[in-house]
Amino acid sequence: MTTTAATSAPSSNDRSGRLIALLVGSAFVVILNETIMSVALPELMREFDVPATTAQWLTTVFLLTMAVVIPITGFLLTRYPLRRVFMAAMISFTAGTLLAAVAPTFAVLVAARAVQAVGTALMMPLLITTILNLVPAERRGRMMGTVSIVISVAPAVGPTISGLILDQLDWRWMFWLVLPIALLSLGLGAAWVRNVTEPVDVPIDVLSVVLSALAFGGLIYGLSSIGAAAAGETPVDPWIPVAVGAVALVVFVLRQLSLQDRALLDLRTFAHRTFTIAAGLVAVSMMALFGTLILLPIYLQTVLGLSTLKTGLVLLPGGVVMGLLAPIVGRLFDQYGPRPLVAPGAAVTSVALWSMSMFDTSTTQGTVIAVHVLMSIGLALMFTPLMTSALGSLPHHLYSHGSATVSTLQQVAGAAGTALFVTVMTRRSVSDLESGATVVDATAAGVHAALFYGGLISAVAVLVALLVKGPKSETSVVVTDGTQTPAR
Repeated sequence: MTTTAATSAPSSNDRSGRLIALLVGSAFVVILNETIMSVALPELMREFDVPATTAQWLTTVFLLTMAVVIPITGFLLTRYPLRRVFMAAMISFTAGTLLAAVAPTFAVLVAARAVQAVGTALMMPLLITTILNLVPAERRGRMMGTVSIVISVAPAVGPTISGLILDQLDWRWMFWLVLPIALLSLGLGAAWVRNVTEPVDVPIDVLSVVLSALAFGGLIYGLSSIGAAAAGETPVDPWIPVAVGAVALVVFVLRQLSLQDRALLDLRTFAHRTFTIAAGLVAVSMMALFGTLILLPIYLQTVLGLSTLKTGLVLLPGGVVMGLLAPIVGRLFDQYGPRPLVAPGAAVTSVALWSMSMFDTSTTQGTVIAVHVLMSIGLALMFTPLMTSALGSLPHHLYSHGSATVSTLQQVAGAAGTALFVTVMTRRSVSDLESGATVVDATAAGVHAALFYGGLISAVAVLVALLVKGPKSETSVVVTDGTQTPAR
């Protein structure tokens, strides 16, 4: 009996490691597409003869679809086997990628992005739930460090990769180059992915699905449109969908609390103080990341006059540093816990944002790279400890709902950060233009104003970071070959 256990354990660990590696690689590829289109918008506007407000739907529809689907993933991962959810995610993403590559019209391309986004929305909660079920608590920080690469680096390097592709090839190659990777992941998934959770036959509450779509869809759409509205480029006042989304969100929350165990998204996760604080800081971090991802390319191209390719290359070192630091931070978390990492990380991020607020027309490329790398270091110190602390503090039956909740917060916070930064920048720029300033000077002033508000938010995050604690107890279960054993 003992010999059998001893010989089977390595095989089980190998299979678990292979499964997680496949999920991490697949998640990186699908999440990369969240920001890969931003640099290509001018070329697409010319080819399809559409204005900027229409072209922006390629990004907006992606965010909208994710906002609608992600809250449902907690239910899906509870109700259906992991293998089935993975196959559905990769089939959807692969089909959307192929459709985008051959899209004959702009409308078809937008539809393809929505199909892609369904797969992307399913993948991240699926990856996190799998790790929580397979990885013992004492090694979870290291593994979540790898997940941080997916969460933070993939969106960060998206513009760089698209810039490199567009410098040499047609925009369709952004999809043709991804398609073989997606097909490989799909094939390996069919061979390797197994079920590591026990499905529970829970009914779906249709009203909750409708409320979720109205709430998160309305908020994401409204927040994403605020910047364009400030420049007079949207037909609908963005505060209307924001208001609809806010009201629907209140009703959605009350509905989930009343449903308890039958909730579409179990909000009892917020009854855990560690989860609430850590998830809140994750949201603030995503605001900073996505806000700067949208502002820095505008600043580099409009103010410093860089090309699309050079803009992508300037932003690349920060993404690389974040990726290299993520597994190191994970190991440090396993040894020392979250607070020694999160508090300094929040402080470094705040210093970087305040430094960015001083960018002007005379700032050098080297300074931009250095400050962006500094911010990337700060965010790398925060992401892994916060994600691990938030989800590790939950009981086993709330894992899937916790990962879905955090993923939803990331999308809403990213949209909110983008809306805040772009709105402040646009209003300040328009005001300066009306006063007679040049486009370059007005844009520089707008970026300064937007990042000033980012600095204020980051200062609050520094104070909140001092409250972060690691999970007090561990209730996780490691599932290997159908046998459940305590993680500790």
